[in-house]
Amino acid sequence: MAARVGPGTLELDEVRRFPNRPVRVNGTLYWDVLGLYGNVLDGLRSAPSGLASVGIDSWAVDYGLLDGNGTLLGNPVHYRDSRTDGVMERVRADVGDDLLYQASGLQFLPFNTIYQLAADDLSRARTLLLIPDLLAYWLTGEIGAERTNASTTGLLDVRTGTWSGELLSRLGLPAAILPPLRDPGSPIGVLRPDAAAETGHPGLPVVAVGSHDTASAVAAVPAATDRFAYISCGTWSLVGVELDAPVLTEASRKANFTNEGGVDGTVRYLRNVMGLWLLQECLRAWDGPDLTALLAEAARVPGLRSLIDAGDPEFLPPGGMPARVAAHCRRRGLPAPEGRAATVRCVLDSLALAHRAAIRQAAALSGRDVDVVHLVGGGSRNELLCQLTADASGLPVVAGPVEATALGNVLAQARAHGAAGGLAESRALVAATQPLRRFVPSGDAARWDAAAALLAVPAP
Repeated sequence: MAARVGPGTLELDEVRRFPNRPVRVNGTLYWDVLGLYGNVLDGLRSAPSGLASVGIDSWAVDYGLLDGNGTLLGNPVHYRDSRTDGVMERVRADVGDDLLYQASGLQFLPFNTIYQLAADDLSRARTLLLIPDLLAYWLTGEIGAERTNASTTGLLDVRTGTWSGELLSRLGLPAAILPPLRDPGSPIGVLRPDAAAETGHPGLPVVAVGSHDTASAVAAVPAATDRFAYISCGTWSLVGVELDAPVLTEASRKANFTNEGGVDGTVRYLRNVMGLWLLQECLRAWDGPDLTALLAEAARVPGLRSLIDAGDPEFLPPGGMPARVAAHCRRRGLPAPEGRAATVRCVLDSLALAHRAAIRQAAALSGRDVDVVHLVGGGSRNELLCQLTADASGLPVVAGPVEATALGNVLAQARAHGAAGGLAESRALVAATQPLRRFVPSGDAARWDAAAALLAVPAP
């Protein structure tokens, strides 16, 4: 994305779009990171001249390992790969949940970096770089770890914002492979001669941003006060509130809420909900039908008949999603959805209930009052999901911006150049310049309460 930022101006233009397809080789699921880097270069080559800087964000937890010569040892493994099966449970038994949570503040998810490292061969590794830091290293030759993304590894001390020596020692992980930390807005370097020659941007600065895509997305939430919850909705729904300090209570740990780093030292207190991955996988199984027509048909299907627990780990792997949704309903004694539209309605009703539960728990555990829900990212295009989330939560939902992550990314760069202010000013600029839609609850709270109570009963 190419952006223009200035007083009263915040504009985005899409420069290049490309697929990000994992590749399975000999039973292991990898990211094609060299393909991604090639597309980054192509995108920069297509970008207009006179750029002030470039910033990179991506998903979290996954990483590449470099040897002593700075060479990538192998393609990064995808977080949905099965190599961490059972690893989290072993680490938790060895180290203890209390130490893990008090040190990192991170929710327990089997693909967290800490568990991937416990399953990895580090014998030849000299440096670990998370995905956006790896791409920035190839562009500039500079090694570092941006702090918001580092906070998702399970190895960053949630109180000090530094690598946790205690956890590294208890896990027997080599501290030397973890690079120096840097903050959003700090300079990384300029394009190396080979990258500059390939892209036509000599001397282009690369600036650190909230390189975990959710950190950038939350920075672009168009909130007017701090009494908001957010849902960064794409493949995952990241549902929570923004705080000034972590919540490390026993109740928070048992509810599996995470304390991840945000821009300007904020804390993204949230829980992962499976998100539109469920719908994406259904569409893939159906060979990509027309989504607009399918959503319109789903809106006419009676709601809250077929329901799934959208947080169930059984939905994490790819493949066969419609059949797995139907089987999950049957196990719960609920009617399995019949047909594609009913399956879509089941998925979206269930996501809305998961959003409701996470919003209410985040507010209760943090003590933060919530008056409005900001739903940002690609999911904000899904009007049915937005309305269902408003109905389920009993709160107004402000949908948009769609490109919240890109906006948060460029606003961090703009601040580094003195072209944008702090979070409050940046959010006001987003609200003034980006298209937003407001969805109000329908008022049918009793049916949603009954559905939530039904899902609260564990499946047999």
